Amino acid sequence: MLEKINLDEIKSASERLVGVATRTPLVRLNYPESDSEIYLKLENLQPIGSFKLRGAYNAIAMIGADELAKGVSTSSAGNMAQGVAWSAHKFGVSSEIFVPDHAPETKVDAITRLGGKVIKAPFATWWQSIIDHGYPEMNGTFIHPFLNSQVVTGNATVGLEILEDLPDVDSIIVPFGGGGLSLAIATAVGQLGSKATVYASEVETAAPFSAALNANQPTTVEYTPSFVDGIGSTRVIDEIWQQASKLLSGSLVVSLQEIKESIAILANRNRVVAEGAGASSVAAAVKAKNPGKTVCVVSGGNINTDTFIQIMAEINKG
Repeated sequence: MLEKINLDEIKSASERLVGVATRTPLVRLNYPESDSEIYLKLENLQPIGSFKLRGAYNAIAMIGADELAKGVSTSSAGNMAQGVAWSAHKFGVSSEIFVPDHAPETKVDAITRLGGKVIKAPFATWWQSIIDHGYPEMNGTFIHPFLNSQVVTGNATVGLEILEDLPDVDSIIVPFGGGGLSLAIATAVGQLGSKATVYASEVETAAPFSAALNANQPTTVEYTPSFVDGIGSTRVIDEIWQQASKLLSGSLVVSLQEIKESIAILANRNRVVAEGAGASSVAAAVKAKNPGKTVCVVSGGNINTDTFIQIMAEINKG
């Protein structure tokens, strides 16, 4: 069950992550074409290239010693997998990772390099393991990628840092996969008494939160795999919907082409390498042209090198 978290728990997680997770910088996007002040929260600079380290480590640190000795497991398209594998290695325990068969090799290779055992399955089977909180063949304590209060609390430290660095931020755009990061940041913003609005960013090939908002309830959507592998699913989990529908101000849906263009903007203007999910927030900000100060969470930078080169060549040629 996903319990609501409070500010004291977020601050405790922040202290727990000192020396583990990087306190990532908040920098201005060099994009004078926009009337908005766009800032980047560079979670792609974490040791595993993704914010997922925060939640994974915080959750594993809260497991009792006897249970932890049996190892840990998770279901993830790649970044949470790396967070769990990296954290398990730090604690000296085993990790098993269930991934969809379309997961990019750069992420799968990183999981293996970090000592995680990879189990691949078709997307539908993998997604069912997230709904079921595990898979029969997996061993160790299951760390749900977003329906875990300790994971969400660790993720919320991103929001804490944003408001410490930019107290007068007007809006925050967060890539929406399972919803664990956007929900966490919105919770932190509310707990700190900020008036900032928090939006989800989704890709048009898999935008279940936008569909749920339109239907006023979770609804199943078509999922089309693409290079944007870190966000998107077929449906918003009910537990996430119950909180996210109240805490988030909406969903900003962008196209694959707009994400490609934002990957190039980040690389050309700020020398930042972002994966598709991480660039979706920037694509949404550029498209929305919200007035005031907007923070885009660049959630990760784990993109296949060949994919990155292809996108850069395509956009720069155009």
